[in-house]
Amino acid sequence: MKLQLSPAYGDYLANVPSPLSTSVIAAKANEKLIAEFRYIRANSTGTLAKFMDFLTYGYMIDNVALLITGTLHERDTRELLERCHPLGVFETMPVLCVATNVEELYNSVLVETPLAPYFKNTLSSADLDELNIEIIRNTLYKSYLEDFHDFCVTTPGLAGTPTAELMSEVLSFEADRRAINITINSFGTELSKQDRKKLYPSFGKLYPEGSYMLSKADDVEGVKAAVEGVSEYKSFFEQGMGQGAGSGHPKSLEDLFYQKEMDIAKMAFTQQFTYGVVFSWVKLREQVRLYSPTLSLGGLG
Repeated sequence: MKLQLSPAYGDYLANVPSPLSTSVIAAKANEKLIAEFRYIRANSTGTLAKFMDFLTYGYMIDNVALLITGTLHERDTRELLERCHPLGVFETMPVLCVATNVEELYNSVLVETPLAPYFKNTLSSADLDELNIEIIRNTLYKSYLEDFHDFCVTTPGLAGTPTAELMSEVLSFEADRRAINITINSFGTELSKQDRKKLYPSFGKLYPEGSYMLSKADDVEGVKAAVEGVSEYKSFFEQGMGQGAGSGHPKSLEDLFYQKEMDIAKMAFTQQFTYGVVFSWVKLREQVRLYSPTLSLGGLG
């Protein structure tokens, strides 16, 4: 196994004792990704530097949500730092660890983190106490995706370039996927249709008509009707529900979304002079870490 992985991970696995476990492979793959990402970011300037900063904001949202959860449950947030994703770690993160309540944490986030605009425009300290953490996370992701999309398609030097074209496709897909998943996961919960609608990003192939129909959906059939106008999403539901051709072993909707995401990421490398390859490189390399545990089950996922 070490021999097969040595071209890409030789330096990271050389001193690892045998037997080689899947958890070690995942950890070393992540370590390599983080090191290479930070190296590229340190040597980047201008719009590429800002673009790579945007790539880290999603991880920051997950990390801050983790710290919020710990604070709400009166856990020592310092212990949670070890569970935070390295790409979402920012210089002032230790400041959040001195917060003893949600109010202090909220004020620290507004002042000390790059996520300040997303919190300021969408959430209050009272929301952190009252809202489910997943609603908070999705509210922040909505603002983040809209901001990232706007940056890619309107920033001078990016607007009208292959970067804008590719990233618009990537981010539109992510916006649509989140809207569909939020809708399906809200069935049977206390989340109202109006509140659900507020979590949908205001762009994507489904926006605005499909988003409106999603906000009115009462069941999966309603979701299917909402995505009817986008052929690829329509086929996802047909395959995911075993209605497509050759559906003896239908894939889950999650699997189909994942496959589409990887297809978009791989296609990014067919274009030249686009920041999209950086985004796609991160996404593809993450899969080595996320799917390496399946090695013990006889496959790479």
